[in-house]
Order: sequence, then C-alpha cells, then structure tokens
Amino acid sequence: MKNTANPLISVVMPAYNVERYIAVAIRSILNQTFKDFELVIIDDGSTDSTPQIISKCKEIDQRIVALQNDKNLKLGRTLNKGIKAAKGKYIARMDADDISLPDRFGKQVKFMEENPEVGILGGTMVVMGKDGRVISERRYYTRDAEIRKNIFKFSPFCHPAVMIRKTVLEKSGLYDPCYNPVEDYELYFRIGFHAKFANLEDSLLRYRIAAGSMTTRGLREMELKTVDVRKKFFDSGVYKATTTDKIYNLAHLISILVPIIPPKQKIRLFTKVRSCIVKSEPIKV
Repeated sequence: MKNTANPLISVVMPAYNVERYIAVAIRSILNQTFKDFELVIIDDGSTDSTPQIISKCKEIDQRIVALQNDKNLKLGRTLNKGIKAAKGKYIARMDADDISLPDRFGKQVKFMEENPEVGILGGTMVVMGKDGRVISERRYYTRDAEIRKNIFKFSPFCHPAVMIRKTVLEKSGLYDPCYNPVEDYELYFRIGFHAKFANLEDSLLRYRIAAGSMTTRGLREMELKTVDVRKKFFDSGVYKATTTDKIYNLAHLISILVPIIPPKQKIRLFTKVRSCIVKSEPIKV
C-alpha cells in the first residue's frame, strides 16, 4: 500500500444519503489495480447512515480521507472542497453510487503520463439500474478535435469517470456552483482553454441510474442551464460554434419553453439520438 503523503491520484467522492450503495463504490476504488492514490470522501450533510459507513471504511484503509459538511452544500461546492484538500497530481472523480472497474486508474494514469498535453481524460461508461443490472453502454468521442467539434451538442465526458490534471484545474478554476446541476459541463469548456481533451474507448465505470428519478422540474432546470452554458462559450474564440450549433441550441430552448414531450420520453429520445451520432476512433493504451 502506498504512502498517502504524496499520492499520484486524489479520488474526490461526494456523498449524500447513499447508505445503500457507498460501501460498494468505496470498495471499487480500494480494489483498483493501481494503488497510488488517496480517496477523499466528502459527506454533504447526509441524514442517513452514510457518515457512519464512511467512518468504518476509513478505519480499515489509511488512504481514505473523510471530510464532513455541516450542511448540504450541493455538488459544486462539495467537489471544490474535496479538490482543495487533494494532494495528488491527478484528480479522479467518483460518485458514491457508481462502480469503478478495477483497471480504470491504471489505464488513465498510463495515458495521462504519456500525453502531457491532455488535461482531462474520460472513457466509456456502462449504464446500470439501481439494482446493478446493466442497461446499456454510453460511448464518447475520443479525440480532441472531434470532442471540440461536438461540445455544443452534448456533454463530452462521463463526469464520475474523468481524471483531470490538478495543474489544469488550478488554471481553469474549479466548479462554478452557479451552474448547478451542469457545473461539470461548464467546467469542461474552461478546461479546453488550457489543455486538450480525450476519452478512452475502454469502459471505465458502471454508472447507476434510478429509473424515473428525473422530475419535470429537475429536467427543466438542467436543460435551461445547459443552454446557458453553450451560449456563454459561443463567442469565446476557443470553440467554433457553427450556425447549426446555434440553431440546435435555439431549438433546444424552444422545446423547454414549449414542452410537448414528457421528461421520460425526452430523455429516451436524446439518448437514442446521441448513440447514433457518436462514432469515435479508439485510443489505445
């Protein structure tokens, strides 16, 4: 086991009322084939037994750093707290209800060490239901040029599967809580000012979703913030927003303001269209 004084990776895991899943999520990190990391877990004011489970796990592995919010701060502020406490060269994101595959960190570190121009690296995610049953697989564009070309269409990374250079985060700035619940999407744009993007073709994470959990209000808020993020960077000079991109964003806004399709059907339609669009060339590690 590595000394946590100077770990190569700091895994940042926010946790809120996830007593059913967090032990499995933690185990998937501790069982990584790559061992040089610390696991920074920030409990965001949970009201269930999540803090107690974190405490028990910390007792058995010195790589766990447990932080506690006095009240619920939401994702952006909680992630920023974890990043500021992190000691690693790389920040690896992880959610407390997902499962990282055993060779995730090994593959990501190898690629990042060999490609110093890349500031953020993601990969394919396997989508599973709340019971752990595999539902589908979501792929992403792998190369910088194609990621930038399509960044105005949809988020280019699986957020809980990304690894980011801490130096790039320091240049870009951390998460902006004003863009909750799409603070990750807004951050990606800023990272692209300072470094290149990449995704591995490999599956790195099992992402858990709860069927029917997206409410009408929640989806509306997420979509409106997504539209705002795109508009913010249309004329940034770093990205090339085409006329098609701007029409797409306007059509998206109209679909929010004049809702015709119910949230569940809208999510299914987006997922289907997205899966038809993404065709990426594998990056070997």
